[in-house]
Amino acid sequence: MEKKKNVIGKHTPENVIFNIINYGVLTLLTLLCLYPMLHVLFASVSDPTTLISHRGLLLKPLGFTLSGYQLVFKDNSLLIGFKNTFLYVGLGTLVNMLITIMGAYALSRRDMMLKNAAMIFITITMFFGGGLIPWFLMMRQIGCYNNMWAMILPTALNTWNMIILRTGFQSFPYDLEEAAVIDGASQARILIDVILPLSKPVLAVIFLYYLVGNWNSWFNAMVLLKDRDRYPLQLLLKEILVMNDSSMTSVGSAGGVSVN
Repeated sequence: MEKKKNVIGKHTPENVIFNIINYGVLTLLTLLCLYPMLHVLFASVSDPTTLISHRGLLLKPLGFTLSGYQLVFKDNSLLIGFKNTFLYVGLGTLVNMLITIMGAYALSRRDMMLKNAAMIFITITMFFGGGLIPWFLMMRQIGCYNNMWAMILPTALNTWNMIILRTGFQSFPYDLEEAAVIDGASQARILIDVILPLSKPVLAVIFLYYLVGNWNSWFNAMVLLKDRDRYPLQLLLKEILVMNDSSMTSVGSAGGVSVN
């Protein structure tokens, strides 16, 4: 075994070539992932006139100007959007994780009554919905309209994420729970001290899903929020894009009119 380890760790020509190719591919993939962000950064400080006429890759700023940032931050709507988004993402992800963990743990118990029936009803919600208008009326009736909870409670649980976490909980040997029960542990103690420490990888994945989903959420805000002071950042950015597309369309239409 010791000899085999030495052969594996030795800097043979094959290992050196493999490492060079491996690091080269990883570096290329990293640059491909970073370039869109660099493109946006370079474009944000470039001269607008020069940028519009530019074609191809943008590898550096075309001129340097901060007029775009000055225009964007001329009013405090984006700063309010950032504040609201951080609030919705932080509190919303916390609620998501709590409800998902509790639901997945309950459905993973072998002795839960009507577990199969509950799973059927929960799974149905993945394929069938009541429609936008009934959903909107229900949200208004339960008080999730034009307030903070309109961005948190309607998306408090993702069925698919709960099923993934439930499957992860069920993969652990039942002997661990039996040993904890013999030691006098309650269900809450089993969840906190036995199940969750062993589920860190799947919990990290579910957390990332919820975090990105809450950050990118804008549809519920468009439907359920009336005051602009409560808008998240994504909805404000959507309005900016719509206004920009409208202005570009108007300019294109005006430029296409021929005068005889």
